[in-house]
Amino acid sequence: MAKVRVTKVKSTIEKDERQKRTMQALGLNKIGATNELELNPAVEGMLKKVHHLVKVENI
Repeated sequence: MAKVRVTKVKSTIEKDERQKRTMQALGLNKIGATNELELNPAVEGMLKKVHHLVKVENI
């Protein structure tokens, strides 16, 4: 599987509770936080739900 680097670039204040929980599941709590993840269908779905809050880079 491919790996991706995900960085939180926008706040989750005033966002849906579901989006806040998705960001926590991705391991992103503060703005600027970065996490490297294996790209599988579950992670891909989570990234689609919060694409406006994160920056995704292929590794």
